Amino acid sequence: MATVGILYPGHSAEDDFDALQARLSETLNLPVAITSVGEDAHRVDALLDLGRTERLADGVVRLRTARPDSMMWACTSGSFVFGRDGARRQADEVAAASGVPASSTSIAFVDALQHLGIHRVAVAASYPEDVAAHFVAFLAAGGVNVVSMGSHGIVTAAEVGRLEQAQVLAMVTAADHPDAEAVLVPDTAMHTMSFIDQLESAVGKPVLTANQVTVWKGLQLIGPVPSLPGLGRLFGARP
Repeated sequence: MATVGILYPGHSAEDDFDALQARLSETLNLPVAITSVGEDAHRVDALLDLGRTERLADGVVRLRTARPDSMMWACTSGSFVFGRDGARRQADEVAAASGVPASSTSIAFVDALQHLGIHRVAVAASYPEDVAAHFVAFLAAGGVNVVSMGSHGIVTAAEVGRLEQAQVLAMVTAADHPDAEAVLVPDTAMHTMSFIDQLESAVGKPVLTANQVTVWKGLQLIGPVPSLPGLGRLFGARP
């Protein structure tokens, strides 16, 4: 059984990981450590504070008893606001503190797209437009072209966590574009793990969500990623 330690900021959709572990209990262990949050706000200054070293280091300490094989900073906005180099440094610090391979959700998006051979995407962002623009820049630095972006201006993770499946589906279909090879849903505060297949059926292409790619990358850090049911084309695709 693979154990991927999850560093998750605050409380909004951390139960996505608990539900997935319950469904795949013989394959996957996803212990979650809740990291501290200063201000729950999708605002660049608040996100830079959210992702600072001290907050992540505290979560690493609390995950040690779970003996993870890898560790993931499960926060997209709290990693992409640092830029590509900053996000790499952030992950390296977690790896050094934990003694296991580590990465973050932002890095996972780029790596998952590379794994799938996808270069043109649409983004269904819950964030305000200025924050979403940082994600677009992060993707561009990884060689990904964003052909369309839907920005929904939601300021807090708590509000995102209360979105219903129908609302998420509407966001994804509205953001899609004929030139996009996939649709990205970047917020780990959004519940998505139980209906990724439905999202993909709605748009007829891969849909990559934040919590999904977080688990995928955590497994990839350990070894070959197993095919897992109900988690979209990413978990069935061979390199």
